[in-house]
Amino acid sequence: MTKDQIFEFFRRLAEDNPAPETELEYGNAYQLVVAVALSAQATDVGVNKATRALFAKVKTPQQMINLGEEGLKEHIKTIGLFNSKAKNVIALSQLLVDEYGGEVPDSREELVKLPGVGRKTANVVLNCWFGQETFAVDTHIFRVGNRTGLAKGKTPDHVEAKLEKRVPQPFRLHAHHWLILHGRYVCKARQPECWRCKVQDLCSYRKKVLQEPGRGRQN
Repeated sequence: MTKDQIFEFFRRLAEDNPAPETELEYGNAYQLVVAVALSAQATDVGVNKATRALFAKVKTPQQMINLGEEGLKEHIKTIGLFNSKAKNVIALSQLLVDEYGGEVPDSREELVKLPGVGRKTANVVLNCWFGQETFAVDTHIFRVGNRTGLAKGKTPDHVEAKLEKRVPQPFRLHAHHWLILHGRYVCKARQPECWRCKVQDLCSYRKKVLQEPGRGRQN
């Protein structure tokens, strides 16, 4: 994509959804860290179902420590990899209490020191809570970046680096939300729904599906 095409790409997504937000539910920075850590290889819908009751009880790292690993497992057992995730959440909670006074740090360097928190999770927290211009490349953004030609790369880090260079103002703060939502609901993995895509004419994907399957056929 050219610079003009990229600007128009985000302009249209912004026009369609001016204030995009993460679909994860949380009440403070700590709950956001936990929710994003739990969302690895799980859906936001599934995480939200598990954390509603949990977050009604647990709002701080110390409360999570008091709940304990077994107590946490009872809340999140419907989420994939819940055993290892529970262990990591208790460990990161303990580290937050011991090293950060129970507060979530506002730098990527410090966030990735927390057990179970990688670069993507850190970027989500920095963007959603601290308002920093970060690009949390998940499977949806990786697919959309490569498929559309917006930011091609062999790894999430490569795609993130491309986005850092190419996404213009005033779209940088919300860019990763627009891309996630676009990948989740329009530019889907199995078959992109190009027939209802607002940016399909800017996209370099060669196998566009411009007609809705089954549309116009007689039953």
